Amino acid sequence: MESKDGDGDIDCLERGLLSENGSRDDCEAEDEAVFYTASFEENEENFVKYQTAKWVLYSLLLILAWGIGLFMLIYLPVRRYIMRKDIRSRKLYVTPNAIVYKVIRPVPFPCFGVLKKEKYVLLPSVADVVIEQGYLQSLFGVYSVRIENIGLQRSPSDDVQIQGVANPRAFRKAVMTRLSNMRSEAFSRQVSTIEDVPNLRIGHSAAVLMSPSKSFKYDSFAHSGELILLQKLEEVGTSVKRVQSLIEEQHPKKSGPTD
Repeated sequence: MESKDGDGDIDCLERGLLSENGSRDDCEAEDEAVFYTASFEENEENFVKYQTAKWVLYSLLLILAWGIGLFMLIYLPVRRYIMRKDIRSRKLYVTPNAIVYKVIRPVPFPCFGVLKKEKYVLLPSVADVVIEQGYLQSLFGVYSVRIENIGLQRSPSDDVQIQGVANPRAFRKAVMTRLSNMRSEAFSRQVSTIEDVPNLRIGHSAAVLMSPSKSFKYDSFAHSGELILLQKLEEVGTSVKRVQSLIEEQHPKKSGPTD
């Protein structure tokens, strides 16, 4: 068994070294139960074109304003390289308890390394999965997925936003299906717990009937409870009589002569 585990670790390490990202995220994902995995590969070209068009528009506006856009146009090939590496490294999948999003992208100057980002959104805290598409995104067939959280009202910028998902509707369906299954399981557990309470009471009463000592204790407890209730009723009666006597003293009855 130890040799098989060692061979598996070596295979994961080799795949990590031979891959472009040089990471072991794939091996870690294999250890987790994954219900659905989103894809970004089919939408890579459209995503890069969309980011390029947006960058060029910003550059032209800044050329007219301050002239900084000229440097942005020169930087465009590096920007395209970063975006392509970004979308190729993205991983989005649904586990039994969370939505996991991982990405590795080069820094603005790729020679200085990469940035790693991991997001874990617990499924019980998910309110909805919103699919958005702006005007420029619709020209290139790019969608944005926004994960809304349950709780206080927040601005949309606080939610997790992911661009470039190839089939966002299938991802939303997988998340909502898993959420409904979790809620139905929780509801069934609550119902079973409620149904178990009468059984416990019946079992307790049967145990009392089976043991005479316990039945004697139960009868004595019920008798003492009745005595306490009678004492309380007597105290209420005396207090009511006192109130009536005080009222009669403050407002005495007037008796007049009768013919």
